[in-house]
Amino acid sequence: MIRVMLADDQAMVRGALAALLALETDIEVVAQVGNGNDVLPVALEHRPDVVLMDVDMPGTDGLSATASLLERLPATRVLIVTTFGRPGFLRRAVQSGAHGFVVKDAPATDLAESVRRVRAGLRVVDPALAADSLVFGDSPLTARETEVLQAAADGATVAEVARRVHLSEGTTRNHLSQAMAKTGPHPGCRRPHRRPEGLDHPVDASAVLLLLPATAHGLGARAAAAAQRSSTV
Repeated sequence: MIRVMLADDQAMVRGALAALLALETDIEVVAQVGNGNDVLPVALEHRPDVVLMDVDMPGTDGLSATASLLERLPATRVLIVTTFGRPGFLRRAVQSGAHGFVVKDAPATDLAESVRRVRAGLRVVDPALAADSLVFGDSPLTARETEVLQAAADGATVAEVARRVHLSEGTTRNHLSQAMAKTGPHPGCRRPHRRPEGLDHPVDASAVLLLLPATAHGLGARAAAAAQRSSTV
């Protein structure tokens, strides 16, 4: 029996993962945590064979938690399961010692097999993400900044973007401003970045999106094309 621990700040996601793994006769979920600070103490208590680790959690982030866990429990295997499928995260996950990296929109049937492969000593990496990591460089943006930019790709207002990503308008505005400050103006864009000041004012995220690898950030073809068109207006 493979003993699994779930580390994800979203209770609904933990519940879904637990329900999915409960269908397997050789896998048992022995513990769940929703805060990165709880990963190590709970793992020391339950000694799981495999930990399914989210990246973006309150407290200690998932990659730092992975490094700390493996220092104390080197026999435990860590499989990163996250929404943020970016090459930069893959590189950092490998550096933290993680044994696998899959994105949450991967087919559900692949999860149990990924757990088994990681437990068997194999490395599991999402194929598309692995290919992207060989082509695209790392992004300077955080996971949350990337998520907010994706939501703003169609020129939505700050208020609409905030609703899409379930954040306050002020926090959303801060993430957009930070992303634009980190990337600077795109050399092929005739407009400077416009600071997202008003809640009803469209966000000019197109120039930032053009600086980032669309595939690596999970941008659909429609969003990438929309960003390309708006940057030349």
